[in-house]
Amino acid sequence: MIVEDQALLAMELELVLSEFGCDVVGCAMDQAGALAIADRFRPDLSLVDINLLDGMTGPDIARRLVKDYGSAVVFLTANPELIPDGFAGALGAVSKPFDESTIRGVVAFARQFIRHGAMGEPPRRFSPAPWLTAPPTGIAPR
Repeated sequence: MIVEDQALLAMELELVLSEFGCDVVGCAMDQAGALAIADRFRPDLSLVDINLLDGMTGPDIARRLVKDYGSAVVFLTANPELIPDGFAGALGAVSKPFDESTIRGVVAFARQFIRHGAMGEPPRRFSPAPWLTAPPTGIAPR
C-alpha cells in the first residue's frame, strides 16, 4: 500500500512497485483512506509519507498499520527530523527525493524482514528504526 499525498509521486511508486513484482492494493492521501484500504486488504508492506493531506498523520497511520493489521511500514519523508522517536513501529525511513533503485532496495529489505524476521544489509538512503538495530536486551553473560 502507498500512503502519499503527492499524486504524481504515488503513481510513480505504484509503477516501480508493480514492475518489481509487488501487488499494490491501493493508494491513499490521508489517514481515513489508508485505514480503509488496510481494513480491506491487510497489506504486508506500506510505504507511508509522514506529512499528508490531513497533516502529520503518517506516524499515527504507521502505529495502526503495525498494531492492527500486522503491516510492515517504511516512512517516506522530505523531513527526516519529523520521524517520531522509536519510528512508531516502522522498519525505517527513506528521505525524499529517492530513486527507483532505492525503492527496490527498501522493498527487498522489507520482504526479507517480513518473511524471515531477519535483516539484510540496509539499502542506501534507508535509515533503519532504532528498535530494528538495537541489540537484544537482557542479562549479559558473565
